[in-house]
Amino acid sequence: MASRRVSIISLHYPPEATGVAPYAAGLAAGLSARGHQVTTYAAQPFYPEWRHRPGYGQWKTTEVLEGVTINRRKHYVPRTPRGVRRLLSELSFGFRLLASELSPDSVVVAVSPALFATAMVAIRIRLTPRRPRLVVWVQDIYTIGLVETMEGGPFSTSITKFVERFVLRAADQVVVIHPRFAEDLVEMLHIDQERITVIRNWTHLEPTSGISQRDARASLGWPTDVFLAVHTGTMGAKTGLANVVEAARLADEAQAPIRFVLVGDGGERAELENLARGVHRIDFVDPLDDKNYLSALAAADCLLVNELPGVAAMASPSKLTSYFDAGRPIVAATDPQGITAAEIKQSSAGIVVPAGNPAALLSRVLKISEDMETAAQFGAAGRRYRLEVLDSDAAISTFENLIEEVAER
Repeated sequence: MASRRVSIISLHYPPEATGVAPYAAGLAAGLSARGHQVTTYAAQPFYPEWRHRPGYGQWKTTEVLEGVTINRRKHYVPRTPRGVRRLLSELSFGFRLLASELSPDSVVVAVSPALFATAMVAIRIRLTPRRPRLVVWVQDIYTIGLVETMEGGPFSTSITKFVERFVLRAADQVVVIHPRFAEDLVEMLHIDQERITVIRNWTHLEPTSGISQRDARASLGWPTDVFLAVHTGTMGAKTGLANVVEAARLADEAQAPIRFVLVGDGGERAELENLARGVHRIDFVDPLDDKNYLSALAAADCLLVNELPGVAAMASPSKLTSYFDAGRPIVAATDPQGITAAEIKQSSAGIVVPAGNPAALLSRVLKISEDMETAAQFGAAGRRYRLEVLDSDAAISTFENLIEEVAER
């Protein structure tokens, strides 16, 4: 296969360790290792804390990692990432991208989110006489997200739908991370089915099999004499983690032999910590690097996914890829008809309980703690699913073939 110029545009990129960042970096490094010339345009690291990381925050920097040239650009980072502030944040990143040098013989892979920054890139590309090809990689569907999280009114939802439809129609090809996304884009935004390719996200971390649970807990300073239910990732609006706080409060009342651990950061963390005052069976842990994150997964007795009631189709939690690899049972508090529930059922890696029902969540976690044979079966099924469905080499190969096809059009 011929060497291609590929430009990856992603608001998020390592050292950010959650959300889309690991996948953007994994694609960039994977294509570079196969002989392609890869350039990445990303923001200075700020997520999920919503503040620039120490040592970053410069107006612009360039570095080369794993053969990938990474151009970082500073943009506006609001402390409270909601509404107009979040929109301005995306637009400011988009303005920084307008000066990027996108070679006309390259293929641009733009990751959404950020939708509005991607829209500005799409406009620039469409106005260029000899333009590069554009692939939009959809990790979240904004229009559905506004409806499901109830964060936008009719006007903002209509504008977002218009922009999202424009971006996806402007693309030469659209990549989605789940078959359900493809169905929604066809039905809701009227995108042609043949212009949509499904490429599943993959497990980006090293295998966890070499870490014993006791050693993992010791390295993190976590208790060894209690059942740990661990949630990792961004603490944002769509995760609805107040449900987990209330489950911990119920566990206190019942003197249940269990402890909930929330690992990560995000716009809702301060509010959650305030809500958890006086609750003894819950801990908050700052974001971890890859090595300690693997330890956190190995230290868990079960792993949690929690979503706001009504969230069903806007996203597929990126944490699931690592959860499956960890070999731990998963308890997902989510819409029974949603993407997350479908993924848990297809993998046979855990149990689904209704979103927003802390009593049901606590009950299911306690049942898992009392049936270690079933817990082991769930864990083994998750690992099997990771190997058979979520393989990174297969995903990168599909991307490589897609880029070749788009470049030849």
